[in-house]
Amino acid sequence: MKSASETDVLNPRQCATVLKALADETRLRILESLLVEEKCVSDIVRELGCPQPHVSHHLGILRSSGVVEGVREGKQVCYRITPVMQRALAGRRGKALDFGCCELRFPESVLATAKARGLQMTLRS
Repeated sequence: MKSASETDVLNPRQCATVLKALADETRLRILESLLVEEKCVSDIVRELGCPQPHVSHHLGILRSSGVVEGVREGKQVCYRITPVMQRALAGRRGKALDFGCCELRFPESVLATAKARGLQMTLRS
């Protein structure tokens, strides 16, 4: 049961690169946060409670694997899920990444927690 079109299916090398990038707790937390909404590095730093160089390092790995992309807004860089990953989310209501060869699911509770952390961060700002 493949919901992704043939052009959205990752080849084995691409899939391995993405899965390798996601095989880290910090990067998974960043991805979960970005599934909720686009965020700037400073927002992710506050949300995760990690030092900025640590977050930037992990964002670089996610960026080089094609999971996220950065958009410069003045002095800040804001990150979002790439269009390819957005297509992998299509039809899953943001709850799973369907690569065609495999699927990575995010439990509703994890996404609710990420959304709540984002809301708390917004209220503190």
